[in-house]
Amino acid sequence: MTDFDAIVPAIAEALRKRGYETLTPVQQAMIDPDLQGRDALVSAQTGSGKTVAFGLAMAPTLLPEGGRFDRAGAPLALAIAPTRELAMQVMRELEWLYAETGAIIGSCVGGMDIRNERRALERGAHIIVGTPGRLRDHITRRALDLSQMRVVVLDEADEMLDLGFREDLEFILQQSPDERRTLMFSATVPRSISDLAKSYQRDARRIETVSEQKQHVDIEYRALAVANPDRENAIINVLRYYEAKNAIVFCSTRAAVNHLTARLHNRGFSVVALSGELSQNERTHALQAMRDGRARVCVATDVAARGIDLPGLELVIHADLPTNSDTLLHRSGRTGRAGNKGVSALIVPNSARRKAERLLGGANVRPTWALPPSADEVQARDDERLMADPSLTQAIGEDEVPMIEALIATHGAEQIAAAFLRLQRGHRSAPEDLIPVSLEAGKARKEPDYANPANSATKPRGDFGASVWFSVSVGRRQNAEPRWLIPMLCRNGNITKNEIGAIKMQPEETFVEIAASALDTFLGALGPNKTMERGITLSQLPGMPDFNAAPKERAARPPREEGDRKPYSEKKAYGDRKSDDRKSSGERKPFGDKAPYGEKKPFGDKKPYPRKDDAAPRAPRDAMAATDAEVWGDAPAKPAFKKPKGASNAWDKSAKPDWAGKPKGDKPAYAGKPKGKFEDRGAAGGAKKKPYKPKV
Repeated sequence: MTDFDAIVPAIAEALRKRGYETLTPVQQAMIDPDLQGRDALVSAQTGSGKTVAFGLAMAPTLLPEGGRFDRAGAPLALAIAPTRELAMQVMRELEWLYAETGAIIGSCVGGMDIRNERRALERGAHIIVGTPGRLRDHITRRALDLSQMRVVVLDEADEMLDLGFREDLEFILQQSPDERRTLMFSATVPRSISDLAKSYQRDARRIETVSEQKQHVDIEYRALAVANPDRENAIINVLRYYEAKNAIVFCSTRAAVNHLTARLHNRGFSVVALSGELSQNERTHALQAMRDGRARVCVATDVAARGIDLPGLELVIHADLPTNSDTLLHRSGRTGRAGNKGVSALIVPNSARRKAERLLGGANVRPTWALPPSADEVQARDDERLMADPSLTQAIGEDEVPMIEALIATHGAEQIAAAFLRLQRGHRSAPEDLIPVSLEAGKARKEPDYANPANSATKPRGDFGASVWFSVSVGRRQNAEPRWLIPMLCRNGNITKNEIGAIKMQPEETFVEIAASALDTFLGALGPNKTMERGITLSQLPGMPDFNAAPKERAARPPREEGDRKPYSEKKAYGDRKSDDRKSSGERKPFGDKAPYGEKKPFGDKKPYPRKDDAAPRAPRDAMAATDAEVWGDAPAKPAFKKPKGASNAWDKSAKPDWAGKPKGDKPAYAGKPKGKFEDRGAAGGAKKKPYKPKV
């Protein structure tokens, strides 16, 4: 307990209630009596307990002699974090650490309700935790008063500079008193951090904790070499192999996060996503789902996962390699905390082997190079967990005995065990079959050069065993390639790629080697015609084909029989094919029974259309509306001026009434134009016009 002697009693009591017995190296360094009242630049890795460390360092400066705070007013301390999650985590840590001191801790975090934060600032607080952008907003609106500030803490200072918060940090530090203490915590101390410390710190003490050299003790680093197409399949097998309580998968972009989240969700994993495009409410629900066990896998970007605290995190998977060694340590630092063991697995494609070695060397980490768990290894691990299932060793309850006896009597012990096994395996995602990879060279197994048979061996592989050769009816001239031919053979022949041997491309055909053990299955799936997709056919060869023989040529076109078509020389000339005098000579065929132009064909059996004059009178409209009768024959004849049949084309004026003309005497007599000057004319009601002036 000697570690707690230099701590404020109220803080020491909170540590004991929390279960602390010893302090970490960075925490021990921050309670050094020589550090009291001084600025500090601390280099501490994620998970080293630095939140409690700067809480311990602030206490002597903030607390009075009695160990309890007075009434809250303007804040006395300010802790700045780069992300919302990290700020909320810092706030939770300080709340229990200062619980015995009566401290009021407020938050100013982007994405939260700014009105609630402003009201909390008006009521007063002793310690404020926030993000740079929201803090600057409150200062600009004069809602946050920094005049009484005694301590300013910059947590994850390197990350805040990387995220572009340098201008906001400088603004906040300039608004705070010059006599304040400034504590800067950073995983690394690049030149940008050193420049910031020189500008805003006075006589700062540089602290490098021993935990930097011992941070990898509780983390097992594994570098898994995979073929380029198998990166996602390897992630699935790693998750299935470890079956961690909580796991986090890091991706480099938001698009990669969304894609991998959808892939894992389709495979039955309980997964959530964390990326910058999510709202604060969505991020909070995602983290809460991980904490209460509703989700077991979190797919996140580096920035979104910065500072998040997931208790019991056992597995970290680097789906995309980090950009630098510091990011590798930050990612891996999410696991292996508080004495717990954790695994950090790097998925290393063939093309990124050297980059992974460079990152691991820069982080001073010596990983275990291995292959991802195969499908058989995952299945074996599932069987081990099944045999160790606690439900198999629990005592049988009295209320369970009748049902157990009934099940055994009805189905038997073996059938019940099989049902239990299927039930346990049914809710787990099936593992993936991975492409074999050479671990020593870090490269996938080199496939034969199918496009160039001259560079390939002319005999089957020695370790393939007994085989049968087939000829496929497509070759290089038909753009045949193994990348689509092999999956087609597997689909149509009901075999796996391990049962396909050598493939030899020819101009017009392709020779494929099939394992003899799978011959019956292969032929049975193809059917008697041996036909696959796209009309591609196969034919079984009696032995190994001769690869050095002349390439197979196209079948010659069969000759035409005599009389099929006259030779070109016997064809008539173009001008002789059609005679120009067919019409005059009468060779044209008659048109048929069509009558000559000008004569109408007989109407036939169709009834003539009734004339309107012969129709019955139409019923009145009101009668139609009353009886809903809408029969054309009930309508009266429409009056019309129609000339009688056989009359001349001259218009019959007798049918039109004479024009009577307009009545006279209604129009007033014309008064005439007013005389006099233009002004008088306008006054009399006429248009006022300017006098005409001739042009000079």
